[in-house]
Amino acid sequence: MVNWSEALEPIAAWFRSLGIPQPIVQWGHPLMMAIVIFVLGSYVAWAGWQGKLLEGKDKDAAIKNRSNHRLLAPWLFLFLAGGYTGGVLSLVMQHKPLFESPHFWTGSLVLGLLLVNGLISLSGFGGDKKALRAVHAYLGTVAIAILFVHAVLGFNLGISL
Repeated sequence: MVNWSEALEPIAAWFRSLGIPQPIVQWGHPLMMAIVIFVLGSYVAWAGWQGKLLEGKDKDAAIKNRSNHRLLAPWLFLFLAGGYTGGVLSLVMQHKPLFESPHFWTGSLVLGLLLVNGLISLSGFGGDKKALRAVHAYLGTVAIAILFVHAVLGFNLGISL
């Protein structure tokens, strides 16, 4: 079985050698990810729902919101995946266990949910099936809700370090 802390230790040691101040090591990840979650994540979810809800009411607004959602959702996933990596590395840098925190598990769950959601979208919603569009909308909403819980867990983890 792979010991991930040991495997990542050479990278963490290199970052430690840069003399990054402890408050940045401890709070850099949470601050950057709060921006990603609360600003970008909220907007991506809002734009997706606006695109869906305005479908029959305001076609131009629906198209604009869907376009914004389609443009920004992959960036959200990319930033979250990068932040996930940074958070794991931050724990290794601080010699903290990786798999014991509910924050780690909620982050892993969200990335998995958003990966599935992205695949649903990339499939063309299975030939533009209404049911898959609904699954996509609700799965994304669940992922964003878990991200809000994830942020609270992360704050609690940060103050406990």
